Amino acid sequence: MITRSHAREILTDLTKNQSLLRHMRTLELVMEAYAEKYGEDKDTWAIAGLLHDADYEAHPEKHPQVIVEKLKMLGEESIAHAISAHYTKWNVPYETRLDKALLASDELTGFIVACCQVRPDGITTLEVKSVIKKLKDKGFAAKVERDEVYKGVELLGVDLPEHIAFIIEVLKKNREELGI
Repeated sequence: MITRSHAREILTDLTKNQSLLRHMRTLELVMEAYAEKYGEDKDTWAIAGLLHDADYEAHPEKHPQVIVEKLKMLGEESIAHAISAHYTKWNVPYETRLDKALLASDELTGFIVACCQVRPDGITTLEVKSVIKKLKDKGFAAKVERDEVYKGVELLGVDLPEHIAFIIEVLKKNREELGI
């Protein structure tokens, strides 16, 4: 099995953009926390979050095929599949809770970080209702595809407010490291 240190080496070979690196770190933390909640393998889930966009900067036209192929060569089929399915428009089937959790957490975690960036106190006092209100404002963080957020929540079978609260709590615990 791939280790987190090996995953970080792969990531830093492919990605230099600090914002993108932070996004992948936030997903690593959220996925690890969900693995713990669901009784799943924390390293597998964390690595899926960490590497889900690893090839985006270096190979945007081939994303996510480059990282998926690299993971398959390492024998990491479940992580590779989850990464290949983290966008509904790629039409990859959602077979496992890992696949669904990555989809449900990707866009929403990035959106929550965007919410933090416009608040003077960052994530410290961010409330679920504020995130939901911002989700309805199509002009805010316009690149975040709301349909991906809603479809991910539906597939994972979680309540949107509870999912938002879960992600906020994970990010709050790591706010200093993440700069939010």
